[in-house]
Amino acid sequence: MRYTAIIDYGVGNLKSVANAMTYIGHETKIANVPEVLEQANAIILPGVGAFPDAAAKLREMGMEKALLAQVGRKPILGICLGMQLLFDCGEEGHFCKGLGLVSGCVKRISTDLKLPHIGWNGLELQNGSPLFRGLDDGVYVYFVHSFSGRADREEDVIARTSYGTSIIAAVAHDGVYGCQFHPEKSGEVGLQILKNFGELTR
Repeated sequence: MRYTAIIDYGVGNLKSVANAMTYIGHETKIANVPEVLEQANAIILPGVGAFPDAAAKLREMGMEKALLAQVGRKPILGICLGMQLLFDCGEEGHFCKGLGLVSGCVKRISTDLKLPHIGWNGLELQNGSPLFRGLDDGVYVYFVHSFSGRADREEDVIARTSYGTSIIAAVAHDGVYGCQFHPEKSGEVGLQILKNFGELTR
């Protein structure tokens, strides 16, 4: 059976992601053991909370190693904190090692505006990505975050947004994708993004 594995490591909004994938016609399985990742056609790493806690939980469960073993074999999508974990490191609370799938580090947003950044913002698309197929520059998506990735390679950045400063909104590198925003909470635009991700397995 074809399915998308949604990693459960105790810090993700699993139900809304699973519901969105089901709505667009994709089977899902909640994954808290490596075998579910191995047999999946695609993987989603959701996440809400603090970078160090999430990274530690992934390692404790053995899911970091299991996820890294699937890189290059199937598409992977990190959402919100899940995207941040794709980077080499994070500086939330203290310096912490990430998954190292996108070169760069996650830092607190440098802005005079109120944090966390909560609400709808337009996307500035760049570097052409299948994740945004069928969508126009400027489409709005929903954000909730105080930290954001700083990529070492601008070619890995596929969307930015503005919140008193330019913020990386989405990344892509070697079949690994990340959305700082929540596609599962971003209406029709978000559903199109998830649909595009699902079609990468076909």
